[in-house]
Amino acid sequence: MIEVNRHNLENGLRLIHSEDLSTQMVAINVLYNVGAKDEDKEHTGFAHLFEHLMFGGSVNIPDYDAPVQLAGGENNAWTNNDITNYYLTLPKQNVETGFWLESDRMLSLDFNSKSLDVQRQVVSEEFKQRYLNQPYGDVSHLVRPMAFKEHPYQWPTIGKEISHITNATLEDVKDFFFHFYAPNNAILCVTGNISFEETIRLAEKWFGPIPARDIRVRNLPCEPKQTEERRQEVERDVPLDSLYMAFHMTERIHPDYYAFDILSDVLSNGNSSRLTQHLVKERQIFSSIDAYISGSVEPGLFQISGKPAPGVSLEQAEAAVWKELEALKNTLVDEHELEKVKNKFESEQIFSNINYLNVATNLAFFELISKAEDLNNEVNNYRKVTADQLKEIASKAFVHNNCSTLRYIAKKEA
Repeated sequence: MIEVNRHNLENGLRLIHSEDLSTQMVAINVLYNVGAKDEDKEHTGFAHLFEHLMFGGSVNIPDYDAPVQLAGGENNAWTNNDITNYYLTLPKQNVETGFWLESDRMLSLDFNSKSLDVQRQVVSEEFKQRYLNQPYGDVSHLVRPMAFKEHPYQWPTIGKEISHITNATLEDVKDFFFHFYAPNNAILCVTGNISFEETIRLAEKWFGPIPARDIRVRNLPCEPKQTEERRQEVERDVPLDSLYMAFHMTERIHPDYYAFDILSDVLSNGNSSRLTQHLVKERQIFSSIDAYISGSVEPGLFQISGKPAPGVSLEQAEAAVWKELEALKNTLVDEHELEKVKNKFESEQIFSNINYLNVATNLAFFELISKAEDLNNEVNNYRKVTADQLKEIASKAFVHNNCSTLRYIAKKEA
């Protein structure tokens, strides 16, 4: 059981704290409630661009990384379609350095053309290397707009196209910053060897003076129910054919989310999972195959991706996947198989929350979607899922009218 303490600052910043005396370190995690879904469809990639800009110097601190290193700390960040998350770890005696650094870049960045030019170039190169020039790199740019016609999940975090980043102006990024990166749109989570009283003192000292801002009202379009099968074929210069299937599923806080997660593990978590056992080992239909969920805050995707074995067509591979899905719809998952998946999740959850940094990140996310204390209920939520529930959800979700399929064909040599 993780003990959670909370304190709200007058400027709207939510402080979450959990003490862990087994370590000499402290983790400071700042979650901003802004992701790629908050971008204008003609100016995408901004949330990810800010992940880089936030390390390019703040209003009073020209170099973020140098003080962290001098204090014996480490830091990083990540962005997805829902959130932007920054974290750093420091020895407990140097923890105030972290509060100073994070509060200054929440106050304001050092907005200048040079920094923007550098980070635009960095992100543009990342776009080229990971999405344009890497084999299968454009899959998310193909699958997402197939599955989402209205909701901004239709583009990946990197953005829809590279020009949206290269054309970003200083005024564009300033506007985005001051409408989203604010104490009243953030959650500060502090874990490790630090008392709640000291955490409040440092939070009030460094974050308290930052004024609340006018947060842009989130008014996202609802994705209409998919009523027809969607298919696409592309030919690319890649070594192997590949198959991608995406099914709509529930949002993160829906009770059925846990059933979808268990279904993904039944299909492809470990060597004894169904897709691996049946389609890779026994029938040798695929050389590799995986099933996974997006885990997004709003209704997301249950995805299956795999590369057929040599000599197996994409048609045969797809038919084999549907056969496995039909089995889930027609026959109850036996208790031994279900218990194995639940046990694996419970062990992963326990080991994950031993680490003070993981606890900081997880508590911040749960505070965003519900409340931080709900992290303690996760194992029970998975334990409550029944075989009947899995069968019912599979029957509703794994139908052709809810599926977007991408056949990614390796270009044949002339």
